[in-house]
Amino acid sequence: MLDTEALAVAQRVLEIREKILGTNHPAVARSVNNLAVLSYVQGRYADAESFYRRSLAIFEKILGPNHPDVAISVNNLGSLYRDEGRFTDAEPLLRRSLAIREKTLGPDNPSIATALNSLALLYESQGRYDDAEPLYNRSLAIREKSLGPDHPDVALSLNNLANLYQHRGRYADAEPLYKRSLTIKENARSTDHPSIALTLNNLADLYESQGRFADAEPLYKRSFAIWEKALGPDHPDVAKSLKSGASVQFPRSL
Repeated sequence: MLDTEALAVAQRVLEIREKILGTNHPAVARSVNNLAVLSYVQGRYADAESFYRRSLAIFEKILGPNHPDVAISVNNLGSLYRDEGRFTDAEPLLRRSLAIREKTLGPDNPSIATALNSLALLYESQGRYDDAEPLYNRSLAIREKSLGPDHPDVALSLNNLANLYQHRGRYADAEPLYKRSLTIKENARSTDHPSIALTLNNLADLYESQGRFADAEPLYKRSFAIWEKALGPDHPDVAKSLKSGASVQFPRSL
């Protein structure tokens, strides 16, 4: 219901901006991008693609092909394709976004870390771990340098790199990264923030993969409690956390 209301509000904002500013204005492009994001959240990928394409076309017309705002739109469209499994369509867009940012923003801008992370996620989704790892490492290094070692975005990079290591069976490398990510989030946010639940769930999954069920179970339980409090008992992420927690109790009972 809330997503539907948000979409209606965003559509109304777009209509007002178009009436006042015309159809080719940066504020209109941003409104169209917001509609794309909301459509994506609702699983309306065809609508999201149409909105992302329109936003990109406006930005390119007004700002030219190599503006940082164009890079954001290109990255958004590429990320949508990646999440849909359209890897061939996604890669040139994500590479273009990174190239624009490197050219216009300098080597250590946090926006470059975002682009690196998006491209690394694509490679990881394809099982191209050797291609993904240096991008994750570079993204982490940029964020630590530009934002400091305890910024939430550093925690995100740590979590992503740890997840890659876990996929490669490098559990000893993954664990300290998950733990550091969790510590940063706990210090930067409230103890019941959903992002903390995500890292708790990832660390629990790592332990479960190693047969460390006694270590995994309390993390799953805490993750579930946070999700349930933040999102309500019927949210899909709550069900996912509950399923994960339940899965570790069966082996322990043997």
